[in-house]
Amino acid sequence: MTAESEHQATNKMHRVVFEVAIADAVKWEAALRNGENVQESLSEKTTRIEVVAHGKGIGMLLARTAAADPEMKVTVERLHGEGVVFAVCENTLRKVQMTKDHLVPLATTVDSGVSEVIRKNGAGYAYIKSGD
Repeated sequence: MTAESEHQATNKMHRVVFEVAIADAVKWEAALRNGENVQESLSEKTTRIEVVAHGKGIGMLLARTAAADPEMKVTVERLHGEGVVFAVCENTLRKVQMTKDHLVPLATTVDSGVSEVIRKNGAGYAYIKSGD
């Protein structure tokens, strides 16, 4: 591999979708660390990451969770500031009788968490299931 082709390979845009559907703060933190590691390894400038939370995974992006776990809140805010998108499933919100007002302000919503993962995968995003 020539130096030029190696440079082009390392400057490739990487797209990753992390699916979070579990209720476990330790596993949420592991998912966030994985996102940090991907950005560090592949470069924040050439990596697009979306974290899709649905089911019990929405707890990661609830305002009450952020208030109870300031360290995780800081990590989520920093990653968001570095371009990571945090999306919450509207179907789950309806099921648990919550609204976007219950989420951390930086969170976006998508109609269906599973459908969002499918859309991202169809758009060429690498899929990472977090928490198992």
